[in-house]
Amino acid sequence: MKIAVDAMGGDFAPGVVVEGLSLALPHFKQCEFLLVGHQEKVAFYLEKYGLAGHPRIQQVHAASVCEMSDPSTISLRGKRDSSITVCAKLLKEKKADAMVTPGHTGATVAATKVLVRTLPGVDRAALAASLPTQIPGKRFILMDAGANVDCVPINLAQFAVMGGIYAEYVLQIKKPRIGLLSVGGEDSKGCELTKEVFKILEKMPINFVGNVEPDAAFEGEVDVLISDGFSGNVLLKTAEGLAHATVEWLKRVITRNAVRTLGAIFAQNAFRELKAIGASDEVGGAPLMGLNGICIIGHGGSNPKSVYNAIRVAKECVEFGITDRIVHSVAECGVALEKSKPSGE
Repeated sequence: MKIAVDAMGGDFAPGVVVEGLSLALPHFKQCEFLLVGHQEKVAFYLEKYGLAGHPRIQQVHAASVCEMSDPSTISLRGKRDSSITVCAKLLKEKKADAMVTPGHTGATVAATKVLVRTLPGVDRAALAASLPTQIPGKRFILMDAGANVDCVPINLAQFAVMGGIYAEYVLQIKKPRIGLLSVGGEDSKGCELTKEVFKILEKMPINFVGNVEPDAAFEGEVDVLISDGFSGNVLLKTAEGLAHATVEWLKRVITRNAVRTLGAIFAQNAFRELKAIGASDEVGGAPLMGLNGICIIGHGGSNPKSVYNAIRVAKECVEFGITDRIVHSVAECGVALEKSKPSGE
C-alpha cells in the first residue's frame, strides 16, 4: 500500500508532518510513503528524525505550497507544482492508494475534483467530519462539512449512502443511524431542499431516522448527520467557536478569586479530559468521500499525533475497500437516487 503524504501542509509543516510519519512507520509496516514537498526542507527533517534513506519513504519534490490564505483554485491555476496538486496527481495516476494532507481544504477539494474525479454514480465528493457527543466515547459523522456549498437533492442522497458506508466499515457501527440536519424533528420542518431530500431518504435502503436538530446530534441521536456543505460548515465552525469560547469563559470565572483558582488546580485532570473530548488528535482528519481514490484532509493546526491518525484512517479506508463499497451501494440505491435528480438532468 502506498500513501502520499503532503509534507508541506498545515501550520507547522514540514516538521510536524515528518514527525507524525515517524510515529506511523513502526505501526504500519505494510505501507510505503511518498513524502511530497520541497526536497531540501523535507530532507532536513528526515535527517532530524532519523528517517533519511528509510527504505519505505520516497521523497517526491514539489516546488510550491498552497498557503492557507490562497484562494481555493490556486492548486489548479497559480501553483500547479504545489504539494497538494502533486499528491492529487499521484492519486490520479494510481501511483498512490491514498493521500493525506493537513493543508488547504479548498485547494485539496479543487485539485482532487478536477484531477482524481468522483466515483461512478457519485456527483460530488463530500467531507466527513467527526464530532463528539454527550455520550462517552461516541461521535457522529457530519457530512458534508464544507466541500459543497450549493447542493441539489441528489447530492445529499449520495452523502447519506457514503456516510453510512464510512460509519459501518471504518467506524464499525452496525446499521448506522442516518439523520437529516434540519430546524425541527417533524417531517414538515425544513427548507425546500431538506423537504425534498427527506422524501428520498425515507425510501432508500438505509437506516434513516428522519430530521435531526443540531442539539439532538450532539446528544448522540445519530451516527451520521447529512447536510449541504454550507449548513454543515456553519455547524462545524459554530461548534469549534463555542468550544474555544467556553474555555475562555471558564478561565475568566475560575481566576476570579483564589479559592476558585485553587479548586481549578485540583481539577486539572478533569480539564485535560474535557479538552481531549473535543481534540482532533485521535480523529486525524476528514475523509473526502466519493473520490476515485482515498483522500484524508487534516486540520491546519495538526500535531504529530494528528498526522499519525490521519495516516491510520487512510490505511483503514484502503483496507476496507471504501471506494468499491460506495460504488456498489450507490448502484443498489440507484432508483431512489435517480428520483432525486432535478427535472431535465
